[in-house]
Amino acid sequence: MDVVAFRWLAGQQAPDFRSIGRFRKRHLAALGNVFLQALELCRAAGMVSLGRVALDGTKVRANASRRKAMSYGRLTEKQRILAAEVSDMLADAEAVDRDEDARFGADKRGDELPPDLADRESRLAKMAAARKQLEEDAAAKARKEAEQKARDRGDDDGTAAAKGEEAAAKAEVRPRAQRNFTDPDSRIMKTADGSYHYCYNAQAVVDADHQVIVATDLNNMAVDVQQLVPMTERTAATLGRMPAQWTIDAGYCSAANLEHVKEIEAAGGTEFFIATGRLKHGEKVPETPRGRIPANATPKERMARKLRTKKGRAVYARRKAIIEPVFGQIHTRQGKHVLLRGLEQAKHEWELMAGCHNLLKLFTFKGKAGLNAPARA
Repeated sequence: MDVVAFRWLAGQQAPDFRSIGRFRKRHLAALGNVFLQALELCRAAGMVSLGRVALDGTKVRANASRRKAMSYGRLTEKQRILAAEVSDMLADAEAVDRDEDARFGADKRGDELPPDLADRESRLAKMAAARKQLEEDAAAKARKEAEQKARDRGDDDGTAAAKGEEAAAKAEVRPRAQRNFTDPDSRIMKTADGSYHYCYNAQAVVDADHQVIVATDLNNMAVDVQQLVPMTERTAATLGRMPAQWTIDAGYCSAANLEHVKEIEAAGGTEFFIATGRLKHGEKVPETPRGRIPANATPKERMARKLRTKKGRAVYARRKAIIEPVFGQIHTRQGKHVLLRGLEQAKHEWELMAGCHNLLKLFTFKGKAGLNAPARA
């Protein structure tokens, strides 16, 4: 309502924040398509060349209080205490009911639970759900790790699955593992300033020409390494083709990811530049730029060699300049947090934020084009 003409037309009437919040929540799925529509407008304006892109993630704070969380160890202890309190209160309530039935007759009072008992029962139910989710997460993690180890040893799928189920049955939850009650989907993550908050991990692929976001997603995994494959697939599905060059930081480097990008590069037309981070003991970067690459060089060693070439250094040097300003602009203009709770709703909200970023880029681009346009006769 900063535009005077709109304020005059509306007679100084404006929706309050609750109306805006309800509207956004009601139409969240439709508003999520703003990102795709804004991207198409940017492409039509010639702002997306897909010559070079950068992939990275940023932590977006969740709408969750750290005071409304419990560790697994404290959950287990508190559950026992609350269960005992509920049992005692139910016994007292039953005794009072018998006394009142004897004095006033049966069914002469409402059967609502006392407020303090209802509150305790609801807290107990939330604790049970949180504890169950922590146990399921620990079992799923143990299953996945055991299956991967079995496959690395050369076991078939049936044996790997059996090993996974065996590990899942024996999985134990770390006593300090936490679950939040206000937004159970959020996770404790380390943010850029070194502090820890309940967050989501927002991913973005940004085109180098005008810092337009061409693909995005949001998840609740603290690390980025598992996001390279889905983000490359999402980019190809959204745009219909792959960018010519990808610049990606060391957080996405893994043996599986390097094999994945090797397959994409083999198809032609796409080249990846991924920082490898520290090499393990015994690993070394092959000599550059002259000489053949050793036949026994690992994918990580080959990628490290590529980044030490003149071309590799020049391409990767642009990574931060492409994507870091995008996250900074979103955090400054739209905030470092999402307001809606739950992974699905937070994901749609982030897509809306990414679409707004692209619209702002389009507005700036059109403004510059208008200023630079030649005067008409």
